[in-house]
Amino acid sequence: MRFIRDIFAAKGAAKRPVISFEFFPTKTPEGERTLLEKTIPALGKLNPDFCSVTYGAGGSTREKTLTIVDRIQREQHLTAMAHMTCVNATRDETAAVLEQARSRGIKNILALRGDPPAGTGDFQKTEGGFEFSYELVRFIKDSGDFSIGVAGFPEGHIACADGKHADWHHLKHKIDQGADFAITQLFFTNRDYFEFREFLAGLGVSVPLVPGIMPILSAAQIKRFVALCGADLPKAFVDELDRRGADDEAVTAFGIEYATRQAEELLREGAPGLHFYTLNKARSTTAILNNLNHP
Repeated sequence: MRFIRDIFAAKGAAKRPVISFEFFPTKTPEGERTLLEKTIPALGKLNPDFCSVTYGAGGSTREKTLTIVDRIQREQHLTAMAHMTCVNATRDETAAVLEQARSRGIKNILALRGDPPAGTGDFQKTEGGFEFSYELVRFIKDSGDFSIGVAGFPEGHIACADGKHADWHHLKHKIDQGADFAITQLFFTNRDYFEFREFLAGLGVSVPLVPGIMPILSAAQIKRFVALCGADLPKAFVDELDRRGADDEAVTAFGIEYATRQAEELLREGAPGLHFYTLNKARSTTAILNNLNHP
């Protein structure tokens, strides 16, 4: 399996975008079978450059995350990346997880502060652990053998009271600790990404800043997501969602159309790739990449 930093270098030299997909561990054995035996193989036909697998809130899916990444690499022959968070983990426990990953041939880690389990309040540092994601980045970097990604927030992190520019300075510091690339939170207004990219370039950041794209499947779902993460929904976007109401089929079709237009502009304006939040579904991501004539 390849280091993702090498994938970006090769694709950048060839002036081709890096396409990646994100999945999350399911709650049931049946869901896991569907993900591993149907969804991922279907999306694998689109020849993504890599896939990533999330970590449940509070590190609750730690073992599942590594298992799914391992199976993607062994069964689908796709480079895959495991998410890792600072939540509920000491440095020793983190070192043990990294050793597990290394033993399974996992070479890529997305280092995140992470969210505490629902209903437990704000993030609290674990005794003997990490308070900030930049500390986790440095720890992974010092352990060697991994390509490291981090999260970026084109509208600023919802928890950063000092505003988006302060948050972008934090991202620059995080990258300086050893990150090879950043993947953004979902956003629906491309100018937010362009402003984010320009600001970071002005700080001397040169690693790939990859737009995160979420094809919407239902109005209620996307409104719930943005309430959690603080992303803005443009008025025209909300009006169109409201017009389609509870008709999820109509909303899905709109989501495909909107994300296609969003992706076309991002690639035209030089984005290094696209990272799709698939929500463990194949249809929308497949349709968007077909619209983009992705080989």
